[in-house]
Amino acid sequence: MPPIEQAAAKETSRLIIPPVLDQHAEEASFLAILRDYAVGAPNYDLSHLGKLDKRIDAHLDGLHIAGLKGLNLLLEQLRRNASGEVFAATVLAFQMGNSPALSTLGEHLRTNEEGERYFAAALGWLQWNLVQPWVERLLVSPEPLFRRLGLAACGMHRHDPGPALLSALGNSDPSVLARAARTAGELRRRDLMQPIRLHRLHADDALRFWANWATAQMGDEEALPILQQFAERPGRFQQRALHVVLAWQARDASMAWIRRMTQIPEQRRIAIKATGLFGDPVALPWLLQQMQDVPMARVAGEAFNQITGIDLAMHDLERRDNPDYDAGPSDDPNDPNVAMDEDENLPWPDAGLIQTWLHSNGGGLQNGTAYLLGEPFSEAACWRVLTSGNQRQRLVAAGLLARYVPTRAVFPVSAPVHRQRRLLNA
Repeated sequence: MPPIEQAAAKETSRLIIPPVLDQHAEEASFLAILRDYAVGAPNYDLSHLGKLDKRIDAHLDGLHIAGLKGLNLLLEQLRRNASGEVFAATVLAFQMGNSPALSTLGEHLRTNEEGERYFAAALGWLQWNLVQPWVERLLVSPEPLFRRLGLAACGMHRHDPGPALLSALGNSDPSVLARAARTAGELRRRDLMQPIRLHRLHADDALRFWANWATAQMGDEEALPILQQFAERPGRFQQRALHVVLAWQARDASMAWIRRMTQIPEQRRIAIKATGLFGDPVALPWLLQQMQDVPMARVAGEAFNQITGIDLAMHDLERRDNPDYDAGPSDDPNDPNVAMDEDENLPWPDAGLIQTWLHSNGGGLQNGTAYLLGEPFSEAACWRVLTSGNQRQRLVAAGLLARYVPTRAVFPVSAPVHRQRRLLNA
């Protein structure tokens, strides 16, 4: 924990000072948003995520020590599009068992969709024995919002809700069905494959995706062509679909699919990502070519790392001068592009230096073999990456591990780090 945060926590315990309390609320909310980004970021590994978790805990402790003053301060900040504030307020409300505060949060969620994600994150953050009684009530709620939250909590804790999961798969609301399918997939509930398959062609995108994602986790090959369609289409499901397809699809089919995408200019970026996930070093010369195209350079460097395990920064294979290129949103309020640059925090590769390195060191990689960070695909390689890789690499390893260990729940790479370490040590 940084010194300033330690000092702030101690001061709060001695005397509740409004400016200190404001700082705790502001930092806890901001860090919750940062963590939402960090769980899928290339510049965070398990150690970095653990430090972030401790910082969040420190500020939540400061708010908790303040009691109702801390909770009410957060509830007052539940304005439209509030996110991190919802997370912090939810954690405190559950810790205090404060039903009126939870009712206030529930009313807020009914009219502010963004808050649902952070309320669910808070349920996943807290210890299961603390939230279990509340989750059991959520699972039987007639409101789709609260039913989704109960299912989300079970999924994040990898806790089987039992009959409530089958009941949810008979719900009439597509959003409840989608969340139920996702939770069933995370838990690898193979006995529920047939009721989930009923929704594989549903018109609702989220339900169609999660139904096929879930059954793919259970070994359903018929789900893969539908997931390919999601992987080829930009959107919130693209990355998840890509990971599942490359983990479960037959390698000949994946090779043909990637080759087809490389011929379509609009699909070149996703083809580069797929090449890294496919793991065959035969594609390294092609990735070198992509590094010479500025918009594709960093993602190609990441794919190179995904196969070889070579950290470009550590091996001094970065460009000395970064190109004048910014794919993120501009300062123009009229610019419709508001998406952040997904390659932010990736190194800029120097294609010449990498080619020299590859000429001298690439002989240890055998064409036709799939590699994960320089190791042939295996269960052991997945566990090593889950232990020491960055968050993007750990997401890949978790998806691949699901193929090797079909009876184990999908590894939760976004769970609190103390929970992840317990699973890794086990």
